[in-house]
Amino acid sequence: MKNIQEDIKTGKFKQAYLLYGDEAYLKQQYKHNLQKALNPDGDSMNYSHYEGKGIDVRGLIDLCETMPFFAERRVILLEDTGFFKNKCDEFADYMKELPDYLCLIFSESEVDKRSRMYKAVKSCGRIAEFIKQDEKTLMRWAAGILGREGKKITQRDMELLLTKTGVDMGNIRMELEKLITYTGERDVVTGADIEAVCTTQTQNKIFDMVRAVTEKNQKRALDLYYDLLTLKEPPMRILFLLAKQFRQLLLTKKFMQAGMSQPEIASGLSVPSFVVRNIVSCAKSYTVEELEQAVEDFVDAEEAVKTGRLQDVLSVELLIVKYSSARA
Repeated sequence: MKNIQEDIKTGKFKQAYLLYGDEAYLKQQYKHNLQKALNPDGDSMNYSHYEGKGIDVRGLIDLCETMPFFAERRVILLEDTGFFKNKCDEFADYMKELPDYLCLIFSESEVDKRSRMYKAVKSCGRIAEFIKQDEKTLMRWAAGILGREGKKITQRDMELLLTKTGVDMGNIRMELEKLITYTGERDVVTGADIEAVCTTQTQNKIFDMVRAVTEKNQKRALDLYYDLLTLKEPPMRILFLLAKQFRQLLLTKKFMQAGMSQPEIASGLSVPSFVVRNIVSCAKSYTVEELEQAVEDFVDAEEAVKTGRLQDVLSVELLIVKYSSARA
């Protein structure tokens, strides 16, 4: 990524760029910055955009061979072509001798590093993989956005924000814009502000429901479930996410019994460390045997729905009631 930034800064560009990875927001930002730097005047005559599979490779090569019209370069953006997942030998061969005036930008969802196209770009251009950022990076980034607006936030409230938004940078950015507008002239963003305006992602709503279940707060757990149904969330998706959360609780319980630290548990679960604190707290409410039974119950409930023995909405409701009921 630093190499791409340097190319943009110096104006010395490679002939091909491949952008890929799970962090869509960063990938979009770099794609936009490259487009703007390579085609600053918005020249539509010497700029082309292809998207999706099924591209006519021969026609694409013909376009690449067409010299730019009264311009320094021809820029072609190609998105989700499948060239880097499925074979595209004809274009991989063509890339061995690209015209000096040509610059290709590939933005892909799926990439096989063993593919000829990947190796072709690597030999003549730059490749950047955009991975999900860790919590410290996300916190610094979000605090920087608020700081440029003259606003501060405590680490605790930043953690609250991320528990609502998840780790998708595009979603975090959108929620930060809401907070900046909502707080107006105030220079501190508080937990109350976050609770007032930030949208909790479905998966985090599910965890709130799990927390209510572990706290034996049956009314809140059911209220959260009905809220999700009102938001048109499919009951089977809720069941899937609930099962996933209880599997995390089971793993966490076993990690705790093995004497693992919270950072080690976070690594084992592939979640931010501040999220682990909540998971550990919930896991303490159950024994390993109870959690193993819960995971089994979720599998049985899914099977009962698929075979028509139980209605989907009711299946989830029964599980919530069972695991939020006070122990005898």
